[in-house]
Amino acid sequence: MNFNESVEYIHSLLAFGIKPGLERISMLLDLLDNPQDKLKIVHIAGTNGKGSTSTMLANMLIADGHKTGLFTSPYVIDFCERIQINGENVSKNLFAECVTKVREKIEELNKKDIIITEFEAITVSAFLCFVMAGCDYVVLEVGLGGRFDATNVVKKPNAVVITSISLDHIAILGDTIEKIAFEKCGIIKENVPVITSFNQTREALKVITKTTIQKECELIITNTNECSLVSDTISEMTFLYKGQEYTTHLAGNHQIENAVNAIECASVLGISQEAIKQGVFNTKMIARMEIIGTKPLVIRDGGHNEGCADALHNFLVKYNVKNINMLIGLMADKDVEGYVEKIAPLCKSVVTVTPSNPRALNGADLEKITEKYCENTKFINNPKEGYEYFFSNTNDDETILVCGSFYMMSDIFGE
Repeated sequence: MNFNESVEYIHSLLAFGIKPGLERISMLLDLLDNPQDKLKIVHIAGTNGKGSTSTMLANMLIADGHKTGLFTSPYVIDFCERIQINGENVSKNLFAECVTKVREKIEELNKKDIIITEFEAITVSAFLCFVMAGCDYVVLEVGLGGRFDATNVVKKPNAVVITSISLDHIAILGDTIEKIAFEKCGIIKENVPVITSFNQTREALKVITKTTIQKECELIITNTNECSLVSDTISEMTFLYKGQEYTTHLAGNHQIENAVNAIECASVLGISQEAIKQGVFNTKMIARMEIIGTKPLVIRDGGHNEGCADALHNFLVKYNVKNINMLIGLMADKDVEGYVEKIAPLCKSVVTVTPSNPRALNGADLEKITEKYCENTKFINNPKEGYEYFFSNTNDDETILVCGSFYMMSDIFGE
């Protein structure tokens, strides 16, 4: 298969939905000689902050001279964003080669009525890409939950990070913080160091602590109270932590928490202080409060739950962002009203759209929710047309905020 055929094949497996469990992917990996066992792995779970923490940590490892793989989801513009090697998207040729190998084994399992899901296939393909590229370290972001997530086939990671936990995917993970934290902590293995933040809720921190005691793990609890801001602008923050100065281009105070978690994890791995600083500085993220234009100011931010809404709200207020025209599209299975009520009151106008995903909330229904919080609300079904509408109707001193689902980001900014 060529690259396009490989992507189409991966997407075709989406029809089989989400099926938690490790038995199927373990069978598939066995047929491919278990590439995941040939890699040093840092496993990262949580509700918010996984992508930023993972990317910072990968950049620290790269700066320290390690050939490093990074596995994240979802992608925003290019499918290959999900699998990166030394900070670059996996080559289309390597990806196609690996998916072709994986497909052959999937078809063997299909003959035995064992069906592989899309996420299982992309996870296995990623492991194969990392091994064939000669990576020594891989930073592995959990897809959903942790305990039964496909990435949890890793027998013993070198370290585990649990980022901020909040209510999300409650139909699958549970309807309380304790239940969700239990699922996230499923990636913790015996005698593996665990890093998390003091800023976790009391309920989540209790579950994390109990799990690390049971598994006889070292638990490192970071504390952002040990940080102090040196400088702070909408595009760059410099902060002190334990006597060392770090500069990040990721916006929002929550990114300091993510940075500190990554810093402590890197220290556990033996990464040099110079490489840690360089990794923090080098990290940029697509659609994480990302400024992509100045006249007008254009901000894009992918996120869909309460934690994301809080972070975006705080960012907009902190930097006194005015005259906001918001373009928003969300998935129907998220806390839509909880997100909208945090952001829409800050806006002068809103356009609601429908992302191209089966789980998307119809933009017309989103409009009915949004107009409760912002009177000047308009529905334009197609995300790209909604974005073009704002560019035609926004002055240089105004702001265009593109926020919500990553699927919508792909609709607008993808190839």
